[in-house]
Amino acid sequence: MGELINIHAILPYSRVNGPGLREVVFFQGCARDCEGCFNPDTHTFEARKLHTPWEVLEKRAGGVEGITVSGGEPFMQKDGLLLLLKQAKGLGLSTVVYTGFTLKELKSDRLAASILEYIDVLIDGPYIEERKEKTLLARGSENQRLIFLTDRYNESDFLMPGKVEVIIGRDGAVTETGFSRVIFGAGH
Repeated sequence: MGELINIHAILPYSRVNGPGLREVVFFQGCARDCEGCFNPDTHTFEARKLHTPWEVLEKRAGGVEGITVSGGEPFMQKDGLLLLLKQAKGLGLSTVVYTGFTLKELKSDRLAASILEYIDVLIDGPYIEERKEKTLLARGSENQRLIFLTDRYNESDFLMPGKVEVIIGRDGAVTETGFSRVIFGAGH
């Protein structure tokens, strides 16, 4: 796909998908097929919304300190991911990337390894439903690691105790983003 990125959705601002105010970019396409995935609509590789990296960054709101990239699987569109993260870094934005691949797998691929230099925090590893997150960290399952590739953030920046955002689209569709799977019972 070169410079075009197949995008599922873009949230111009969010406070629940990483530290501070962030633009969130959900890539379209994933072949990993993790059982219980929270976002199966992102799995098909069928073209949804094709954007250049610059068009993606133009959608961010004022005051945004960084971008969070999720999926689908961002590393299945490595060329576009690399250009997006390079441009974000050039604008002084922080970068957080969620991937189902492990750091070891990424380092074994030359292009994927080169992308790592543009990421502040990588959340790696496949989603494993039986190991659902219980520590309130911004990850789906406990096997996923927060890997700090720069010193911009630390683990406490990724505590998301029940933070969730509800988005009502122009078409009336209601979606939820964030980390609502808290370990507390009802009423807490």
